[in-house]
Amino acid sequence: MIAFSLPSLGADMDKGTLLEWRVRPGDAVKKGDVIAIVDTTKAAIDVECWHDGTVEELLVEPGAEIPVGTVMAALRELGETSEQVRAQIDALRAAPAPAATPSAAAPVTAAAPAPLAAGRVAVSPAARKRATELGLAVDSIAGTGPGGAVTLADVEAAAARAAPVSRGEAMRQTIAAAMARSKREIPHYYLAEDIPLALATAYLAERNAGRSVTERLLLAPLLVQAVARALQRYPEFNGFFRDGAFVPGPGVHCGVAIALRGGGLVAPALHDVPSRDIATLNRELLDLVQRARAGSLKASELADPTITVTSLGEQGVRSVFPIIYPPQVAIVGFGRVIERPWIVDGAVQSAPVVTASLGADHRVSDGHRGALLLAAVRDLLQRPDELAKATP
Repeated sequence: MIAFSLPSLGADMDKGTLLEWRVRPGDAVKKGDVIAIVDTTKAAIDVECWHDGTVEELLVEPGAEIPVGTVMAALRELGETSEQVRAQIDALRAAPAPAATPSAAAPVTAAAPAPLAAGRVAVSPAARKRATELGLAVDSIAGTGPGGAVTLADVEAAAARAAPVSRGEAMRQTIAAAMARSKREIPHYYLAEDIPLALATAYLAERNAGRSVTERLLLAPLLVQAVARALQRYPEFNGFFRDGAFVPGPGVHCGVAIALRGGGLVAPALHDVPSRDIATLNRELLDLVQRARAGSLKASELADPTITVTSLGEQGVRSVFPIIYPPQVAIVGFGRVIERPWIVDGAVQSAPVVTASLGADHRVSDGHRGALLLAAVRDLLQRPDELAKATP
């Protein structure tokens, strides 16, 4: 049996609300298919399945708020029968609930059961619909109907009692909790490097000549690519600190910090950045920003960044010293591009310069290696034509 569980979409998420199922019992699903939409404090997220299988049973009702790791659906693997899956579901229901697991869908064995959702609450259709509209979990509402059923009046009363908290306020609270944990648990160190961008900006100007505004290449993809290529040289900055040890990332998946219009931010991943040419990376970044602000990100984009890249340059700041997003072990920031005096071949010239900063985890790396990483970013940005090409 495959247990499709609510995944952790970052260190600041411990629960979510199921908004909608995109599948029904009997449907065949493949790895990567979106099968549910879950609301978090940041956005409504498309949650993908990580395995091939057939939906046997949906175990959570839309509108229910559940903790990370809760089994939301049972999927039948190739060769399994419904009877075999039903037996495993019954065994899981009888087992004690363990700690939450970040996997969105994983084969389940009796030795490592995941928690199932609590028993379904009797609720009228009108009450369920209204609870979903209000973002209330029906299983948290005391029912006054026959047999304890939740009625429409119960939902309205619960909504009246609830303190109004906007999505922006909720996001700020969760971000604050994650950043407080980061500064409390991670021994940060910071480094910064001024990087001339004359060659990079000239390259972009040449490539953008004759292009429409919507097709122009941006500087941001070059910056992200420079970080990604530098991580290939210094992989100790690309990964996670878990259970007291460094775990290398499965690839270079750069989380990009994106400010949301309603306040707060998200940092979804651009996957396998070194394998993208600059035009592809540019399109993917623009698409990611658009979908992040529209609230249509995928679970995989939030669950697996191996490092975060952030830039507040557009806000007019010269440099940024960001906080690591756990369990990642490093974060790179870029400030505003500023025309500054710069010595070239012994002569002082005006040149565009950006300050790159590194926040890193001293349990995994040290200042010497961090300096080498930033030096690699600087040197790579002096060869934009090479950065623009995809690498294996």
